Amino acid sequence: MSDAITKTVSLLLLIFVGVLISGKIKGKEQREGVRTIILSLALPATIFIALLKVDFTLELMLVPVLALAFNFIMYFLISKLPLDSLFSIQQNQYRTLMLIIPSLAPGLSVFPFILEYSGESTLAMAAVADLGNKVFVLIIAYIIAMRWYYKLNREFTGDGKVNLKDVLKALVNEPVNLVVVTAILLLSSGISYQSFPGFLKGSIDKLSLMMTPLVLLFIGMSVKFTWAQVRTIMVFLFFRSGVAFLISALLLFMLEPANLGTALLIVVFPQSACSFWPFAHMAAVNKLETGHGKASATFDTDFAMNILACSLPFSVILVMLIYLTQGTFTSALNVSGAGAVFLLLAAGPALVPVFIPGSSAERPSLTQE
Repeated sequence: MSDAITKTVSLLLLIFVGVLISGKIKGKEQREGVRTIILSLALPATIFIALLKVDFTLELMLVPVLALAFNFIMYFLISKLPLDSLFSIQQNQYRTLMLIIPSLAPGLSVFPFILEYSGESTLAMAAVADLGNKVFVLIIAYIIAMRWYYKLNREFTGDGKVNLKDVLKALVNEPVNLVVVTAILLLSSGISYQSFPGFLKGSIDKLSLMMTPLVLLFIGMSVKFTWAQVRTIMVFLFFRSGVAFLISALLLFMLEPANLGTALLIVVFPQSACSFWPFAHMAAVNKLETGHGKASATFDTDFAMNILACSLPFSVILVMLIYLTQGTFTSALNVSGAGAVFLLLAAGPALVPVFIPGSSAERPSLTQE
């Protein structure tokens, strides 16, 4: 058995263990506790170590710009294409899709696999890329959510303006962001990880070792589908992945990365699961609307949770397949072919009634439970 297959099977077993123990996790609060440990301790420690072992260059700072460009491209496509009418989606659910689908959560879905298959140097580059994505999910997504809220609740909000103070505070308080900024400051001062005293390195190393098993267990514990909505959600996930593959193919063609780790990073990073942060913005909007004594009209947070529940395993399985077949996804031609296939799969539910005469297949509707 090859080393790649051995790694993949061992990682899948950890996810399966998470599924097995999911019944013992009583309530969302306990799962959130695991997620907090991952995002506040294990992941920051891993990224901190990786960043302090890498030599930064000016070219590396282009990486977060590319990640942010991906967010904007995806948002533009979802917001401009008439997919809501094509798939008969309610407007509050479509706004939910528009906010979540462009977002990325590489910490939970991609970083553990980058570390396992490509090593710390590639992980450091991925962490820098995530800075661009964080600008979108923490700031841009919040502005979009609040603009929709003010537009749909004019009788209560008047000409209220979006308050960026809370969002900027969240950006500063995010542990991963603090770690990245701290690491960059230390590197600019000539301090590397090897300069740290042994007791401090030992503690950080042990926190880092928790990341991969905890993330995989968390994924297993979080797999809970609502099958009445899964078909339409999967359409948008296939669409998202297809567009991501095409963007990655273009970057592979233009940049011609010199090593395997960088080439695979270009492919897997845009395949990250959808982020939890847009859901947090939606929950804040729902709270505001509840305070007005009215039902939520801007977003559907239950639908948002279903998207996140589908997105995480979808992304993880896809990323693991990419790493398992490594060489296949270093070719721009192969990656663009994968993008075309995924876009066809996304279009399938809409095309079947058109191309099969007398077909009784119905377009998926999210109005049905």
